[in-house]
Amino acid sequence: MAHDVAHDVAMDAEVDPEMVAAVRAFGRFYTRQIGLLEEGLHRSAFSLTEARVLYELAHRDRLTASVGLTASVLGQDLGLDAGYLSRLLKRFEDQGLVTRRTAAGDGRRQVLALTPEGRAAFAPLDASAREEVGALLARLSPRDRASLVGAMARVRRLLGDPSQGGEPATLRGLRSGDVGWIAHRQGVLYAAEYGFDLSFEALVAEILAGFVRDFDPARAGAWIAGQEGDVMGSVFLAPHSDTVAKLRLLYVEPAARGQGLGRRLTEACIAGARERGYRCLSLWTNDVLTAARRIYAEAGFRLAESAPHRSFGRDLVGETWVLDL
Repeated sequence: MAHDVAHDVAMDAEVDPEMVAAVRAFGRFYTRQIGLLEEGLHRSAFSLTEARVLYELAHRDRLTASVGLTASVLGQDLGLDAGYLSRLLKRFEDQGLVTRRTAAGDGRRQVLALTPEGRAAFAPLDASAREEVGALLARLSPRDRASLVGAMARVRRLLGDPSQGGEPATLRGLRSGDVGWIAHRQGVLYAAEYGFDLSFEALVAEILAGFVRDFDPARAGAWIAGQEGDVMGSVFLAPHSDTVAKLRLLYVEPAARGQGLGRRLTEACIAGARERGYRCLSLWTNDVLTAARRIYAEAGFRLAESAPHRSFGRDLVGETWVLDL
């Protein structure tokens, strides 16, 4: 029996110190790239914090016109100490850059706004920032620019920025490059999360090579989850007999977990099996993949048999699940 594996959602409580160091190194590198370590931001008289406050006031006037932006909200969003922000705003008021007014209908709320002088002071700062970032991007090819912007959006989304919901993953067919990438990613992920050795990656590569070699669209199918140009997961439908098909190699990238993508891929495979006239869909997995097993159970699969085995450098319990179509 060919070994198939469905990817589980695993959260590692311990963070590799090298990863911590890598994030810190990136932060230092990025701040150097955009000039945030200079005394005056973008060759202006404003510090980084002052420029952040001016930026928020300039760009939120349109977004908060109906309710207004208060100092408390601004401080929370920028992570600034209330006393420090109060002194900074007072300085801006003295310079004629910012005004405070009582919110309509609520005398307790003080709403902030840039004055015309404040907008005039911010304009060259904003233009300089655009120019410097534009020069940074000009060094890259159009493709690399798009890749950089997409990676930045993913970083923001992963770190909890609510404004970066991102485009939902879409399911597509198999393309050139997918097979090698999926074998690579499953090898990397299962080694990191389950301690599987190289024999697992070799098995995945063998399964995928056979799938491509024997592919018949009337009997087989592949669904690749794509998001912002990246492969975020996949599943394969392969024939076992005239009436029985196999769900194979389901997996979801860590960055895409929690979106229900594993269920979408499983449902697509089930629908594909029905469309091709199969009467039964089976799969083989291991009991350690608890999240994947939960997806199968919710989709209507039933556990048909289980047996211990030694594979991929681990003692495991293999399971066969079946779904009557």
